[in-house]
Amino acid sequence: MRDVSYGSHKELPDVDYEDAIARIEEALGEEGFGILTRIDVKDTLKKKLDEDFRRYVILGACNPQLAHRALSADDDIGLLLPCNVVVAETDSGSEAAFLRPKAMLSLADIPGIEEVAQEAEDRLARAFERL
Repeated sequence: MRDVSYGSHKELPDVDYEDAIARIEEALGEEGFGILTRIDVKDTLKKKLDEDFRRYVILGACNPQLAHRALSADDDIGLLLPCNVVVAETDSGSEAAFLRPKAMLSLADIPGIEEVAQEAEDRLARAFERL
């Protein structure tokens, strides 16, 4: 897995784009996440700008228990939700990435939010290990 300060990436060589999406959705489900939003970037860029782009989707993943804990700490934390997960087509197959909750929630100086962010990040990392 390739990491940057705000996210983690995993190459999925020889995995078809649609199969990669199905795999990540299943792995996220095993960690208690559901998909709230799905943004088809390729389709959006074509419709809005008439630009071609590779197949690329942004999934808004949410674990209801963790979201409830975070929102109970501060209901403005909804500005930083849900957890974004990207699946993209590559020359060798696909790749997936997730925004690190600890990086996102570090923007908020809220007591107790660090624990929620760590648990969310741990669950996302476990889901990615299953891919």
